[in-house]
Amino acid sequence: MSSGEETSEPSRPRGHELIARDVTVAYDGTDVVHEAAIMLRPGHVTALVGPNGSGKSTLLRTLARLQRARTGTLGLGTEGGDTTDGLALTAREFSRRVALLTQGRTAPSGLTVRDIVEFGRYPYRGRWGRADPDGAAAVRRALALTDVESLADRGAEHLSGGQLQRVWLASCLAQDTGVLLLDEPTTYLDLRYQVELLDLVRDLADDQGIAVGVVLHDLDQAAAVADRIALLHAGRIVADGTPEDVLTAERLTETYGIRIEVDTDPLTGRLRTRAIGRHHARTERLSTTS
Repeated sequence: MSSGEETSEPSRPRGHELIARDVTVAYDGTDVVHEAAIMLRPGHVTALVGPNGSGKSTLLRTLARLQRARTGTLGLGTEGGDTTDGLALTAREFSRRVALLTQGRTAPSGLTVRDIVEFGRYPYRGRWGRADPDGAAAVRRALALTDVESLADRGAEHLSGGQLQRVWLASCLAQDTGVLLLDEPTTYLDLRYQVELLDLVRDLADDQGIAVGVVLHDLDQAAAVADRIALLHAGRIVADGTPEDVLTAERLTETYGIRIEVDTDPLTGRLRTRAIGRHHARTERLSTTS
């Protein structure tokens, strides 16, 4: 390979969207996701939120074709362009359009950061390690976007949890897709790394035009990072819209089965939520009687 080939920028598919309709998923004959419809748009972050067992991760895995749907369609295309049947694509073709960061990926022993990021190029290499002329540039770009260039030659087993999460995200970015799916990416991260990772997710949508779908438990994080929120309960999308439309006190209280208050943070102007437990209620009673 010539030096010119090594420094050439890979062609990056941008402006891709994913559209799912009438998605029903069953486990052991029982439906756990019911007739879900969701659209991931280019340059937008869509957060899936809801109580444990509401179907968030199952729906995301179905969008990534890791879980088979009993019914439904999955379309991949560009805004204003043709739409492809995502279920008809081969696994390799699909992986050039959609990447998924799953939960709890561990650090493979004996591999460097660069080795892990290079895993993302598997859809382009074909059998027997066929040449991937755009691979080197794609890996460099992914390392730069996730700010792990300085770690490229470090063994993965020596990374912190936040660093490793960025490395696995870099592997997804090296996959060079227009759609990125993230399943609870902030789990097990401390506060700093949670904030930094969500900032990076926002940058990927704003600066790279990627369509992002992310499962989050933290409602305040969802309100801060997402353009659109899909609220799930008992396997159904019960609300889908802007954070202001979806994250209302009445709807969240009904969905989560606990009193939840919603207001606006005076510093950031964003929505913030507060679940009111028994001890919160006790504090409120004491304050009103004092």
